[in-house]
Amino acid sequence: MAITSPQNSHPLRGISLATTALASVIAAAPATVSAQEGPQLEEVVVTAQRRQENLQDIPVAVTAITGDALAEARVDSIENVQQLSSSVRFAVVNSAANSANIVIRGIGTVGNSRAFEGAVGVFVDGVYRTRAGQAMQNWLDMESLEILRGPQGTLFGKNTSAGALILNSKAPDTEAVSFDYEVGVGNYGSQMVRGAANLPLGDNAAVRVAALWGSEDGYIEDPNGGDYNGREPRGAKVQFLYEPSDTFSSRLILDWFDEQNNCCYGQVNAIDGPTQPLINALVQMQGKELPSDDLKDYQQVLSNPTDQAIEDKGAVLHMTWALDGGRTFKSVSSLRDWRISQEGMDGDFVGANILGISESLRTKMLSQEFTLHGDLEQVGPFAGADYVVGLYYADEEIDAHHELWWGDQAQFYWDTLFFQLYGAPAGFVDATEGQWSDVDMPADSVSYAAFTHWNLDITEQFGLTMGLRYSRDEKNGAMFRNDFTTAPNAVFRVLTAQPGPEFDDHYEEDAFSGSLAAQYQFSERVMGYASYSRGYKSGGVNIDNSGAGTNLNNPEETPGAIPEDPVYRAEYIDGYELGLKSEYWGGRARSNLALFYNDMTDLQLAQFQGTRFSVDNAPEATVYGLELENQFLLSEVFALNVDLTHLAEARFGDDPVLGFLADRRFALAPELSASVALSFEQPLGSSLNLFGRLGTLYNSEVYSNTSNDLKVKGQSEYTASVGLRPDAANWSLSAWCQNCGDNRYAAVHFDSPLQSGDYNAYVSYPRTYGLTLRGNF
Repeated sequence: MAITSPQNSHPLRGISLATTALASVIAAAPATVSAQEGPQLEEVVVTAQRRQENLQDIPVAVTAITGDALAEARVDSIENVQQLSSSVRFAVVNSAANSANIVIRGIGTVGNSRAFEGAVGVFVDGVYRTRAGQAMQNWLDMESLEILRGPQGTLFGKNTSAGALILNSKAPDTEAVSFDYEVGVGNYGSQMVRGAANLPLGDNAAVRVAALWGSEDGYIEDPNGGDYNGREPRGAKVQFLYEPSDTFSSRLILDWFDEQNNCCYGQVNAIDGPTQPLINALVQMQGKELPSDDLKDYQQVLSNPTDQAIEDKGAVLHMTWALDGGRTFKSVSSLRDWRISQEGMDGDFVGANILGISESLRTKMLSQEFTLHGDLEQVGPFAGADYVVGLYYADEEIDAHHELWWGDQAQFYWDTLFFQLYGAPAGFVDATEGQWSDVDMPADSVSYAAFTHWNLDITEQFGLTMGLRYSRDEKNGAMFRNDFTTAPNAVFRVLTAQPGPEFDDHYEEDAFSGSLAAQYQFSERVMGYASYSRGYKSGGVNIDNSGAGTNLNNPEETPGAIPEDPVYRAEYIDGYELGLKSEYWGGRARSNLALFYNDMTDLQLAQFQGTRFSVDNAPEATVYGLELENQFLLSEVFALNVDLTHLAEARFGDDPVLGFLADRRFALAPELSASVALSFEQPLGSSLNLFGRLGTLYNSEVYSNTSNDLKVKGQSEYTASVGLRPDAANWSLSAWCQNCGDNRYAAVHFDSPLQSGDYNAYVSYPRTYGLTLRGNF
């Protein structure tokens, strides 16, 4: 990979493409009047407006996927969710706590920071998850996934400035005993076992129990033996359903997940810097073989263990009361406890034993939401209406810990480097082996919100949707230094990086967000809408050991120094959208188009600056483009899904405070993303069917990080599966492959710590393949 300068996209190109796509959908729409015999697309029911509605009837851009469709596409976690929607991307590097990022329409959390909440909200069984990393566990016993695109400032207003992912578990059933199972094996030692049992407890109660066990070897090879990035997920979920009457029901969900991973410092060298010969010499001094210098060989040598432990557990209680007048009152109560720890990590990301890191993060959260749902036959000039009114409360505590250690080659490394650069003698800087920094970073936040959402019918064809949300966020964040080396010539003192000043700061803000949409039903199967949404993502306190600056900002280190402010501001997005939803070809085709424009203010931006992480607010940014989703039932055998996302613009403003990012395109925001999937099911006789899926995913050239100007060229990946199942569909056996062409490339570049001018990279997943047996009885 080479460093290249950004290229501006002409905005008329996006408008032209949007016009062409819109015309094609309108041209196809009249075919809805001629009914045809044969298969028809099934109605898709979504809960994007907190009630069950037909996907084609709501003024929201939504991708909805059933649990069976997730299984057939082999999407069982957030990591490969882009196979379902070209508008969505996911990236994570060395820590699920700090770096996991979901991006929708080019918008996501920008950079790595343990303080950041996601710009894309993740809601599992109605409960908001504060970190995108909390969605990385393998999904267990899920009924559906909905991807809401664009700011969701009303009903899902907790930090959903870019969109929301809504996951719902399969509910217990009082009707019959049933069992579901899945057993899979694959290359890289992949093994996965899932199971679920539904047990009625009389006429008004049921329990559902599900569990999973998995194991997978890493795909980054150590030429000296072993591998990196292996995973061992474990999980269980228990649900209790109780429906004593027609007017009340309750559902308790208890879940627990645990992963003991060899993760996530497995990456490869991408671009050699001036320190690479010294690094190689230090690796060889340990008697180790160097990794291949060909990125596609996926080799690395690390000096430290890469053990990562993740535990996620919680409980959610849903209660629903049916009231007079068709109203419904709902309560969602939740307790969550998520923790991640990485001990002795290789902080320099190479085989030389220079820098080690131990860090942990634990978040505990209590949340409560009340909603009242109702319908009105007439409201003033409106023919009818339905509404949601709600209150929300969340209380989160964060406990983060961070330690830094020098390895047994650190002193030699720094002595050699300072001699080469400045002619300094050995011992000019101190990098004595052992711990040299130890900090605690506690934080807490309390959120309150009140919201309302209305669908108003003006006529049978024309309607309005209005929503408003008031939010208040109160946050505290601190950094307390337990220990820092007393050596006056400590490396990071000489580099004017640490120790930064301790701090204990507070952030609070009141904000209004919401939405307004008008929709018109052109015909029974064609609907258009225009909408405005205001998204809000709370500000906070940058809990980092350099959150208030460097040692030059520390009065204890530099008399008269002034600490920096660790508080960053809230992020706002004004989103405008035109949409057209249509079904045609006698119900065998569906095309949904959305043109969007997002004006962003105070975009939160975290950057790694070689020796420290900073958080700033970009004054302005702009994103606009289009999405087109198509589904076609070509015959009784074949079905085709085609979708594309064109980001004509996704760019920071030109404010000089942004440095090299001024007027640059976002990272992880390709100009064009597209996916095509052809699925089929062909009877073979004797009640046995052959089924399968062929898919391809394309992303054009993209910046891979906000901390440098490196790009990833346009890439394509292919997936395939083929299997057998009976007409009753009570079992299936399939063979599959992901990234079938074994396309290997750098996915995210990052500046190698302590090695100026050197870049490492996290890489695409290699080709994987295997067999999966699924069934129920």
